[in-house]
Amino acid sequence: MYGIIATWRMALEGITKAEEMLKEHADAGDAIETAIREVEDFEYYKSVGYGGLPNEEMQVELDAAYMDGDTFDIGCVAAIKDFANPVSIARALSKEPVNNFLVGAGAEKYAHKMGFERKNMLTERARIHYHNRMKEVRELELKPYSGHDTVGMVCLDECRHMVAATSTSGLFMKRAGRVGDSPISGSGFYVDSEVGGASATGLGEDLMKGCISYEIVRLMKEGLHPQQACEKAVANLDEQLRRRRTKAGDLSLIAMNNKGEWGVATNIEGFSFAVATENEMPQVYLVKFDEDRNQYIEKASDEWMDNYMKTRTAPLERK
Repeated sequence: MYGIIATWRMALEGITKAEEMLKEHADAGDAIETAIREVEDFEYYKSVGYGGLPNEEMQVELDAAYMDGDTFDIGCVAAIKDFANPVSIARALSKEPVNNFLVGAGAEKYAHKMGFERKNMLTERARIHYHNRMKEVRELELKPYSGHDTVGMVCLDECRHMVAATSTSGLFMKRAGRVGDSPISGSGFYVDSEVGGASATGLGEDLMKGCISYEIVRLMKEGLHPQQACEKAVANLDEQLRRRRTKAGDLSLIAMNNKGEWGVATNIEGFSFAVATENEMPQVYLVKFDEDRNQYIEKASDEWMDNYMKTRTAPLERK
């Protein structure tokens, strides 16, 4: 069995490439890196990589991570600027014996030394988003923060090797240097090839409060199906945050075990995810809720898929 699962519709093209690789006996690490790079390179996805939305100083700061479930090797970068594919830099760091988590200028020096591609990641489209949001904040008293759609993935190859990886530009108009859950082991991602893996997207400040990706893997290790583990972990953290802090931010998790079984849970409307396995062609699903707030999953319709891309690629005008 092989498989790959990822947060958000934006991962579909990437996991489609990864599925083709896995079908041809590729290693999970190569497949997941290819899949995430596909998202990083597409300028119309405004929360990851090239075209990612900038911080309050109109700089694009990127976070990424990579973890090997066989060895527990971890590589992470945070607040890195002007490099094209932070997930590849994170993977390279995972092979180092120490210094596995680098931030800011240190991460950039390492990337330059290792020959990674330099690139101005701020697009004209992202500039327009920034200026329009500044205008809205002044005129409508809106909060500047919005958009924190991390791409997170878990991948299994036919040798039962598992990996997890993430990439994000973080909160739109965040403070310079802000780092969320995405590059933090146990919060934004975690994987153990003897059990399974999980990855998160949402409000990093709240996801970190529950070490929720590790919690899902722990629950799977106790025997829970990935779906049960995701639902239990998300419900527990959501309840704890609401009880102790009166509110909970967005919490959305995906998981896959080493049998290729998968699960997903969220506390928000409109969460989408993409999955492919040996037995299932690449597919996008939507998570919805019934009147009693019970979660259910349905395939994204052709209309929804068409509207998704039209919305994200529609021309922008500066207000």
